[in-house]
Amino acid sequence: MTSSTTTPVLDRFRLDDRVAIVTGASSGLGVAFARALAEAGAHVVLAARREHKLADTRALVESVGRGALAVRADVSDPVDCQALVRAATEEFGRVDILVNNAGVGTAVPATRETPEQFRSVIDINLHGCYWMAQACAAVMKPGSSIINISSVLGLTTAGLPQAAYASSKAGLIGLTRDLAQQWTGRKGIRVNALAPGYFESEMTDQFEGDYIERMVIPRTLEQRLGHADELSAALIFLASDASSYVTGTTLPVEGGLLTT
Repeated sequence: MTSSTTTPVLDRFRLDDRVAIVTGASSGLGVAFARALAEAGAHVVLAARREHKLADTRALVESVGRGALAVRADVSDPVDCQALVRAATEEFGRVDILVNNAGVGTAVPATRETPEQFRSVIDINLHGCYWMAQACAAVMKPGSSIINISSVLGLTTAGLPQAAYASSKAGLIGLTRDLAQQWTGRKGIRVNALAPGYFESEMTDQFEGDYIERMVIPRTLEQRLGHADELSAALIFLASDASSYVTGTTLPVEGGLLTT
């Protein structure tokens, strides 16, 4: 039987002076993640393809007194991933947390989806997470944390033709397990995934008609979309020492959608 820590429980959620990279930080959940990490005490490196949209996120991080660095990066390019991590270490001297949030969603019938369409989703949602994890693991110290943003659509279906998206998110859950197996014991890096349900975001704004009211809300025990701060709270748990005995797992945050 191991002895318990004497650190006060709320202090275990603090991220003071740690350095986090958030991909896909130009909009939606990426902005919420960056702000939450900063509020918990971390300096934040912000990455996205739309560099001009990172200014507002940077201002949010700096408004709570934390350092911020904005870097243009396409995570589907391993060279960009390496450059992003190099920029983070040059600015802050370390990387402690990676939030693999960059992703795209599509809804194309499988009989009409082209190879280029399918590959483009896999390249960003799955390959991009792998390239970022590789680059960060090379510089991370024991006690670091990688959080992959998967989806409930890696675990279930929801009425739209999303073969590429669902495949990428299911693959990310498998990648999470394997990287945890490789790196937790040997390198001291924990690797976990979040599986969000439906949250108010740019992605849900793109759904046509009454899809949310007809297909999502009736399957969700909470009978509503999630709020970004509810997902951010789970992210801080996985990023911090509060989850020091959690690795290789996928945490659904979906309002009960998976129970129906």
